[in-house]
Amino acid sequence: MAASATAAESATPDSIALVSLDEIRAAARLLHGVAVRTPLLSADDLAQHLGAGEIFVKPEMLQRGGAFKFRGAYVFLAGLSAATRERGVIAPSSGNHAQAVAFAARIFGIHATLVMPTTVTAVKRAGVERLGGKVELAGTTTSDRMERAEQLARESGSVLVPPYDDARIIAGQGTAGLEIVEDLPDVGTVVVPVGGGGLSAGVATAVKLLAPNARVIGVEPVGAAKLSRARESGKPVRLEHTGGLADGLLATQIGTIPFAHHSAYIDEVVTVDDAELAPAMRYLLDRLKIVAEPSGAITLAALQSGRVEPRGKTVAVLSGGNIEYDGLRSVLGNG
Repeated sequence: MAASATAAESATPDSIALVSLDEIRAAARLLHGVAVRTPLLSADDLAQHLGAGEIFVKPEMLQRGGAFKFRGAYVFLAGLSAATRERGVIAPSSGNHAQAVAFAARIFGIHATLVMPTTVTAVKRAGVERLGGKVELAGTTTSDRMERAEQLARESGSVLVPPYDDARIIAGQGTAGLEIVEDLPDVGTVVVPVGGGGLSAGVATAVKLLAPNARVIGVEPVGAAKLSRARESGKPVRLEHTGGLADGLLATQIGTIPFAHHSAYIDEVVTVDDAELAPAMRYLLDRLKIVAEPSGAITLAALQSGRVEPRGKTVAVLSGGNIEYDGLRSVLGNG
């Protein structure tokens, strides 16, 4: 596997060993029969409206735990020795990674502590607790959660499961990209959300290595444009503040290992503002009967708004659907 986040902290993108296609395929074998192989669903009327070719969505809200995060979390835990796993796991998360780690921990029969923000949505906290995870609240930023998780890991001897800055996590998330190309070998454009960077790094890697002529475009919120800033600077840059509806994409800094993959495989990055998320969520609900959280709908918003032009057969990765009824009603009531 490629370097760990700790080893990569001072590395440049060119010096980091990238996750390979073989590692992504190995992750897919681990996930076979455990994770959901999410389908590609046609969005015909959107394609017609945009005057484009075929448009598909990959609905990761159908994944176990309600988001793509289960892929990486399970692969990470499966790669630990039984003795190491028995020490339990700890993970910092705004919500979806926490649920994924709790789910994977339950499968392996081990204890999981999840460090979540004080602003965590009720549905995401309830999801963790329903899966048997212990929730600890710490601050509102990615740094707050990571610092507390690292402290708890040192004190307890439990294993820290990073949310995105880890090769095993990237390989697991990359299985979504593997599935896209297996199901649509002539894919022309893949649009993927960017938070801390694990999903976008993994998907871009799989797609580019299997379909090198395809475009891969990352989408991030205007209020958390950490990859855009990193590409301008040539290295990850910590934002002073992030904010917006897409709470799963509000990391203050792109991961070091993901950024190396982005530098190699992502063609373009665009930003979407909050006002464009509700129409995308409404379209998914009304036309495709899919419930998406704001983070999950951001790729469709990029297509609807014209920020991404579909070229060839286009796939929008929908990263998750963990939003409660009241939250959905609140967002769509303004859409």
